Amino acid sequence: MNNICVYCGSSPGRLETYAAAARALGEALVARDLGLVYGGASIGLMGLVADAVLALGGRAVGVIPQGLARKEVVHRHLTELHVTQSMHERKTLMAELSDGFIAMPGGIGTFEEIFEIWTWAQLGIHAKPCGLLNVAGYYDALTAFLDHATAEEFLKPPHRSLLIVEPTPQLLLDRFASYQPPSIRKWLDQDES
Repeated sequence: MNNICVYCGSSPGRLETYAAAARALGEALVARDLGLVYGGASIGLMGLVADAVLALGGRAVGVIPQGLARKEVVHRHLTELHVTQSMHERKTLMAELSDGFIAMPGGIGTFEEIFEIWTWAQLGIHAKPCGLLNVAGYYDALTAFLDHATAEEFLKPPHRSLLIVEPTPQLLLDRFASYQPPSIRKWLDQDES
């Protein structure tokens, strides 16, 4: 692994715990010589994780759509900055540059990004680890819902297990380091139906 993509809020959130976790994740990435790939902003948890990486001499690569860059939320001190034409181009480039994907606390954009990249893993488009950094139980209700979806047989247990959930950066990155993608198929062949 060389780079980890981090999806997170453009807001710092209500609790200082979220900001502390963003800084801790940045520190953990640098300690493992992993580069950061993220949305390129200087605000919220996004800015905090990038600042932590850069303060320790790590690599921080931002990928931001032109429309957001014009609003001056772009981080001006990154190792690399890629300005894309669209959100779709942004997400594709972030996926190409990354060897694993972490969602910290965030809002609709964070949810959409981790669900899309997890779907790509389910479909076999990539074999990279996907995880939730469950800071202060932020994702407890979501993981309970995913377990419910599994129990109701809308989500297969092997596909559910593709999304790793841990409360600390160290535990999550440990799981990423030993990740072996399962050999599973999304659909049955016609003769198996």
